[in-house]
Amino acid sequence: MVLSILSPVACEKYPVRPASMTYDDIPHLSAKIKPKQQKVELEMAIDTLNPNYCRSKGEQIALNVDGACADESSTYSSKLMDKQTFCSSQSTSNTARYAAALYRQGELHLTPLHGILQLRPSFSYLDKADAKHREREAANEGDSSQDEAEEDVKQITVRFSRPESEQARQRRVQSYEFLQKKHAEEPWVHLHYYGLRDSRSEHERQYLLCQGSSGVENTELVKSPSEYLMMLMPPSPEEEKDKPVAPSNVLSMAQLRTLPLADQIKILMKNVKVMPFANLMSLLGPSIDSVAVLRGIQKVAMLVQGNWVVKSDILYPKDSSSPHSGVPAEVLCRGRDFVMWKFTQSRWVVRKEVAAVTKLCTEDVKDFLEHMAVVRINKGWEFILPYDGEFIKKHPDVVQRQHMLWSGIQAKLEKVYNLVKETLPKKPDGQSGPAGLVSGDQRVQVARSKAQQNHALLERELQRRKEQVRASTVLPGVRIKEEPVSEEGEEEEEQEAEDEEPMDTSLGGGLHSRLANGLPGGRAAGGDSFNGHPPPGCAGTPVARELRAFVEATFQRQFVLTLSELKRLFNLHLASLPPGHTLFSGISDRMLQDTVLAAGCKQILVPFPPQTAASPDEQKVFALWESGDMSDQHRQVLLEIFSKNYRVRRNMIQSRLTQECGEDLSKQEVDKVLKDCCVSYGGMWYLKGTVQS
Repeated sequence: MVLSILSPVACEKYPVRPASMTYDDIPHLSAKIKPKQQKVELEMAIDTLNPNYCRSKGEQIALNVDGACADESSTYSSKLMDKQTFCSSQSTSNTARYAAALYRQGELHLTPLHGILQLRPSFSYLDKADAKHREREAANEGDSSQDEAEEDVKQITVRFSRPESEQARQRRVQSYEFLQKKHAEEPWVHLHYYGLRDSRSEHERQYLLCQGSSGVENTELVKSPSEYLMMLMPPSPEEEKDKPVAPSNVLSMAQLRTLPLADQIKILMKNVKVMPFANLMSLLGPSIDSVAVLRGIQKVAMLVQGNWVVKSDILYPKDSSSPHSGVPAEVLCRGRDFVMWKFTQSRWVVRKEVAAVTKLCTEDVKDFLEHMAVVRINKGWEFILPYDGEFIKKHPDVVQRQHMLWSGIQAKLEKVYNLVKETLPKKPDGQSGPAGLVSGDQRVQVARSKAQQNHALLERELQRRKEQVRASTVLPGVRIKEEPVSEEGEEEEEQEAEDEEPMDTSLGGGLHSRLANGLPGGRAAGGDSFNGHPPPGCAGTPVARELRAFVEATFQRQFVLTLSELKRLFNLHLASLPPGHTLFSGISDRMLQDTVLAAGCKQILVPFPPQTAASPDEQKVFALWESGDMSDQHRQVLLEIFSKNYRVRRNMIQSRLTQECGEDLSKQEVDKVLKDCCVSYGGMWYLKGTVQS
């Protein structure tokens, strides 16, 4: 649900100009809601110490509303207009067209909205002031005519109401007065407000980001520009009735010939995918110059065995992806180019060989082959058209140019797929003729031998990369825990790992699982880990410095945090870091707590009640003892109070602060200290993170 607040304008209703109405750092805010009516009411404090605040105007408004004597029912107990109420109203009834958008790292995340409320200032206090004014006028008039009113005697007529009929009852239920009374009877539900920089607000904002890491789930969003425009502006029913029913991929020749020659060639090649040059000329018409067609076909197609095959980037535009696996268009184009290049070397291609080299899924490879080949039992995939030797002899300049293009593509494929040049088939000289046919058994034997060779090469390459990764990721003084090779030692290794496992810093599921610090409850309380945790005395390592910087920055914003909340914020911090960052090496609970204490924080031993449902991590409370501002002494007194009390009333806190600090603190100073360290619930004050609702 989206709430929009309209800033008030300067007028007689406000004692403050708009410059002082800020909603980022609100010293006090209370909220309540009526769920059935979707009605929200916010009460915000006004900064009366702001230089833009007109104190005389605020006192005059409070006097008009509450009168000279203030009591418990007074709207402004401080005899000063120090708060403003905002009431919600439905901004629009149809929210299906609206969404909240968040743009981050080149991605647009959309969240559908189910309701939009607009908050407007409430002037109910003016109605109260008018009622007070009318009461005073009535009292003055009543005093002057009291003697005359006592002598007047009026006759009173008494009537008895008849039983209410069913129709009258239905009219009464549907009346405006009855609905207003029913709405007024619905009780308000009080809410707890979390500020913009609160950790819970940051956690809720994470839900505006899509959690999927691949494009598989978003394949329905991959539309062409024409399809997207059709979705935005669908044709009217009358237009659809007038159009003849035809397949979506069919374009009449009359419509095709109205387009430029380059567009005609592109559309034909995109639909047919493989075509001899003679067939293309017959479709374009006898009046078209063959030289212009040759110039245009080379922009959208490549020559394979004397026939033209549409280029991969025409079928897979830059911003598209695979409907099967979700891989980007660049990977698809590279894999399809490999298939096309294989057909320039031979009439036959084996699907498993293509899948082994390109590392693409079976559906994507099958799509590539179906574009330009037909399957033959026990042989593989054969190129769909016969070899066009006539075109090769007639246009040697085009063949030579295409041969140079294929040489560049082959060099690129050799570099990307790590192809060994000795195992590559020799290129035919200018595609001089079709390759000889090979039996199915021979193809199987050749494929088997190539697979064995490729397997040995891949094994060596994998081992080499593992050694490089191990050498680049090991930090000085870090012991790497080796996984057991045989099954016999697995149980012993798992038993040892229970005491040495570091805090889980993985991104997948770290924010939504019920694990404590990334581990099950029984294992999270184990001892220190040396797997990514530097031994004592290595505080100057990059990991320790990064962790110290995170802890100091976090406590400068929050002041009070439980260990559970600190670990949740640390996981959020890891989610924003690039892959390969030093903090991903593993941080244990003990190392995190030691860093907190070394950063100038202290652990507050809050006396939780015996029946508390808080976990051990939630009972460990840390607070920043000195931040360098004027409120350090006040916060220290407050933390000492909570080291002996689980929950405290406000008057006790204020009296203790006055006693310890030796000065009469203002309401704003007490509010600031409470806002930094505490939360209010049920009329009592708790340290942040310790309240159990």
